[in-house]
Parts: sequence; C-alpha cells; structure tokens
Amino acid sequence: MSGQTKADHNLMEHILSILCDSDYGQTEEAPFAPTDPSKRQASLELKEFLNQMPGGFFIYHADGSEELLYVNQAILRLFNCNSIEEFKELTGNSFRGMVHPEDLEAVEASIWEQIHKSQYDLDYVEYRIIQKGGQIRWVEDYGHFIHSDSAGDFFYVFAGDATEKRKQQTDELLRRLEVIEGLSSNYESILYVNLAEDSIMPYRMSSRTTLLFESGSLPYTFSWFRSVYVDAWVSAEDREVVSQAMEPSHIQQSLASLDEYYVNFRVLQNEELAYYQLRIAGVGTQTPYKRIVLGFRLVDTEIRQEMEQKKLFEEALKEAKLANTAKNTFLANMSHDIRTPLNAIQGFVTLAQNHMLEQEKLEEYIGKIQISSELLLSLFNDILEISRMESGSFQTEESSCCLPELVQDVCRSLSLRAEKNHISITFDLSGLEHPYVYTDPDKLKQILACLGTNAIKYTHREGNVCISITEQKAPSNNYASYQFCVEDNGIGIDPANLDRIFEPFERLKNTTFSGIHGTGLGLTIVKRLVEILDGSIAVESAPGKGSRFIVTFTLRIQNQKAFRPESAQELLLKRMGGRRILLVDDNDLNLELASELLEDLGFQVDTAMDGQKALEKLTGSAPDCYGLVLMDIQMPVMNGYETTQLIRSLEDPILCSIPIIALSANAFDEDRRMSRRSGMNAHMAKPLDTDQLLSLMMDII
Repeated sequence: MSGQTKADHNLMEHILSILCDSDYGQTEEAPFAPTDPSKRQASLELKEFLNQMPGGFFIYHADGSEELLYVNQAILRLFNCNSIEEFKELTGNSFRGMVHPEDLEAVEASIWEQIHKSQYDLDYVEYRIIQKGGQIRWVEDYGHFIHSDSAGDFFYVFAGDATEKRKQQTDELLRRLEVIEGLSSNYESILYVNLAEDSIMPYRMSSRTTLLFESGSLPYTFSWFRSVYVDAWVSAEDREVVSQAMEPSHIQQSLASLDEYYVNFRVLQNEELAYYQLRIAGVGTQTPYKRIVLGFRLVDTEIRQEMEQKKLFEEALKEAKLANTAKNTFLANMSHDIRTPLNAIQGFVTLAQNHMLEQEKLEEYIGKIQISSELLLSLFNDILEISRMESGSFQTEESSCCLPELVQDVCRSLSLRAEKNHISITFDLSGLEHPYVYTDPDKLKQILACLGTNAIKYTHREGNVCISITEQKAPSNNYASYQFCVEDNGIGIDPANLDRIFEPFERLKNTTFSGIHGTGLGLTIVKRLVEILDGSIAVESAPGKGSRFIVTFTLRIQNQKAFRPESAQELLLKRMGGRRILLVDDNDLNLELASELLEDLGFQVDTAMDGQKALEKLTGSAPDCYGLVLMDIQMPVMNGYETTQLIRSLEDPILCSIPIIALSANAFDEDRRMSRRSGMNAHMAKPLDTDQLLSLMMDII
C-alpha cells in the first residue's frame, strides 16, 4: 500500500490519542480508561469497530522495548489466545515478542529501511509467529510510522494470516524448480552469467567444470571462465568458434534477434573426441540482455546419428543413381527383347498368310508365333510382377500344401521345355520326412518354376536338371526347416558375378550376343518372393560346372494325410456326374478356345456372352444342370463380380452354392481377393491352363 496523505496521518494521530489514553483491555473497568465521558464513549465505540474488523490491527511504540499499546480481537485469534492476559504472557506485550526470533532482525531492518524511503507509504513485511500451543504461522504486516508530539513515536499495523499464501508460493516455487530441473536435465553444466558485472555463478557442474572452478580463485569472472574452458577442453579445431560464441559483443548481437543460439564443438574425452553443444539464452525482459545462461550438454549420439543419416542419404542417392543407370541399361535391352518377339510374330503371320494351303509350313509358322507370343507375355508378366513387389502391395496367403505334389507339378510344367532341349529333369524327395506343410503354394511353385526355367535355359543339350527337398529339424516340434535345391550341370556363373545376379535389371550377359532371351528380372522376382515368405536363398556355381540354387524355409507341419489320386481328370468327371460347365466370356475366340480344351478333357460345356445371359441360363435350367461356372470378370451388361453376387443371393440352395472360378486376364493378388469377396471360390489367370484348372476343380468340387 502507498500514498498515505497528510490528512490520513493526522487522522491516525487522533485515533491514537483516543486509543492510547486507555489500556487495550476489553473491559470498561480498565485502570487507564478515559475519565472524560465523551472521550470514554468514543474510545469504546472505536474499540468495538476495530474488534469487528476481520483482519488484525495493533499499535506499538516505535522505540525502546516496542511495547504494544493496542491489539484487536483478530490479533488474539491469530495467536490462538482467548484473552488479553494470555496474549501478553505469550508475547511479553511487545512487537519483538510477536515476531519469530529468527525473523526479528531482518523484519526490523526492512521496516526502518522502508520508513526512511517514504514518510507516508505503508511498509510491508512478512514474518513468522509462534502461536499459543507452539504452531508456527506466517503473517503479512502493513504498518505505518507516526510521530505524535503528545504521545511519541508509534507504529500502527494491519496484519493477516499469510500461511496458506506462503504455502502456495512455496509450492509454486517448487513446481517451477522441478520444471527448470526437468528442462535442464539433459545439460551437464549450467552457469548463470551477468555480462554487465562480468560475473559467473554455476548452477550445475560436470566434472570438467568443477575442476575449473576448483583451480580458479574468487571472485570468478566470465572472462576467466571463457578463456580457461576453451583452452582446457575444446579441441584445437573448434576453439575459435566456441570462443567467438562466448564473446560478450557476439552474445549481445546474436540475442538481439534470437531468444537463444547454440554451437557444437568437440571435446577430447577418454582419448576420443566427443561432440558437445553450448547453448546460450538471455534471461529477463530487458534488452540488450545483461544476464544470460550457459548450458553445456553431450550431443555425441545425436551428431553421430545425423552424420550416419547423412552418410546413408548419400549412399541412397548413389544407389538411386546406379539404379537409374541400371534401369536405363535394362530399357535398352528390353527394347530389343520386346521388338524381337513382336517382329517374329509379325513376320510369321505374314508367312502364314502367304502359305495358307501348305499345311506343314503353316503348322511350323503357327508354332513359332506361339513361342514368340509366350516370350512376349513372359516379358510383360515379369515387368508387372517386379513393379507390384516394389510398390509394397504384394501379399501372401498361407494354406495347406503337399510338397511332393507341388514338386511333381513343377517338373511336369517344365518337362515340355526340357524335352525340346533334350534335357533330363528329375526330382529327389528322399530327404523329405514330413511332406504336408502350411505355406503359400502358388508362390513356392513360382519360385521353383522360375529357378527350373533358368536351369533349363542355361543348360546345354543332354544336360540334367534336378529339383530336390531335404528336411531338417527346427527348434519347435511343429516346424521343420526345408531346403529346396534346383541344380543343373549347365554353363555356370563366374564367381565375380554371383553377388549381382539377384539385382533388379541385371543381366550377366547382353542379350544381343548371348542368344538367350530374358528380362533380367527372373532371379530378382525369386529373391523377393523368398524374402516375402521369410526364407533365404543362396547360390553355388562355377563356370562350366553348373549352378546350385538353395532356397530355405521354416514351415509349419500338417498332420499326415493320404496323397490325392494320380488321375484328377477321371475323378473330376465322376464328381461332375454329367453336370455341365457354364463358360462365361464376352470374347468369341476365348469361348471357342476354352470350350474345345474342356471338351477334350471330357467335360460338357455351355457358353454365355455376358453375366446377364449366364444368370438367365442358370435360373432357367434345372438346379443340377450345371456343376461349375468359369466366369470372366470384365464383360458388358453385367460383369463377373455382379453376376456372382446375384448367383449367391438366389433362393435355390443348389444354385446359390454352385462352384464359381474366375477366369480373367487380371492376375494380381488384389484381383484374387476381389474375386473371393464377390463370392467366387477361386481365381485363375488367363490363358487357360488345364492342369491348373483341374487342380482348382479338385479343391472346390
């Protein structure tokens, strides 16, 4: 409080004259009560008013023993006293007795210092008191000094309990200290600097900082610290930077536009260089900053991680450039490889048209057209396959698998090519103990087929290719480790090239000169598939001695069950029991080709050009007329997905559950999932492969 006027001063003198003419006891029979009736009445009324005040009020002599002249009831309550007598006994009837002994000297010094600064302002102090019963409380005291010619020098004081306020302040201070401590926990050394006074005071010190202060002498200066720290600890290469960062003029200039700034430097630690950071921040609101805080922290891990990330980025950039070069090389090769079968197809089509009546030549040309179209299809399939893998949208579907059947299927699919090249292809399952496992059969078959195709491609006439499986125990009883080996006695691979054969777009020999056509993606696809199935692949090879590719998987074992019959075709014809296959496709050529293939196998076939006509045929015939639907996807009027959903919604229990196989040019995993979601039992990619179709039919019919 401030701004006490001369009138206020005179008023308080008058009040003092009334109160101090009597004892501050609470009875009218006090020994020094005023004798003047009017003055006595004024004294009683004033005391009654002061006793009704919620806050404490007291008056005491400003000199001598600082005797108390008056206290109101609130002061008695503050000291936990029930009467004036108890209060006098507790305090000795003096202001000195009211204040805690440990606070008295500082309190009186503060009061007199404030009085000397202003005659009319209230002085303010906080101090502890000891209540009756021994409990300590905090009091806030607003007092004023008055000189009275009649009564001498006095203080009148307004006082109140400040214990809760002090507790809140203490709690807030502790919270702030905890926050500061938490924010500074990463700093090993924190120092407070007064730039104007060139002084420095440590708040937290590391062993290095402690050594500096122990070796120095009082008073510590910032100039001294800046010099000795840089010389003692900072590496020679960074001393100039750190010294400049701690230069007062540089600090003022930097903090004029920034709240803080930092510099990284190196320190020789345990005979190795470690990275540290000095952070400098301004304190207070006055600018330019006169006070700052220095923080030192170890950032070795962060800096090294940044350096490692930078190194990885540079390596990735280098790899990207190499990959781009490899792709450009690949495209140069691919342009030749794509043109070669296209030119062949165009050329042999022309020749076939010119020799339509020469059956032998016509068959030869058609055969070469077929070979070229298969090569072209293989090129596009490989490109799309590797693109899907690199996009991250490739997924696996685990199901039951009979390994002997799978290997036999692979060998059968490779047999025609092997026979054309007079190459013997065999398999060895003698090392197999548990033939039934859980894996992704399609992808495992794709891996072995690709490795087998490569083996045939790079093996001379009269050569040998063998696919074998060996089994080893795994740590878990329900699992086993399986090694799939594809071995040939072909041309082999130079050891210098073994590290590159799985790289995308790599071809060990330019197609222009090798005479062997390929995309350079086959082994890349194999490696990616192996990794997707959580396996590993290795290769052993030498020029002229052939190659040996070993693929290893840990697979979950099934319970043993019997092999399927050898003749799936005969079994399926029995299961169909004369029921027809409904073939749905909007392309006349596809319908004609697929119908003849199925009829050659012994099945009866009906056709429909779109989904609407297929639905009409199904609902317009007896429920047991059809045993299977082969459904194209992309068709006019009604596509395959919509047709399947309508079939599944039919009320007839036989019709709504008829097996449906998607037969589509869309062959990706997402297409298979969409087929299953629409209600189809399986998905098969065009062109129609009768062996694969029979295998699917065995699973669902």
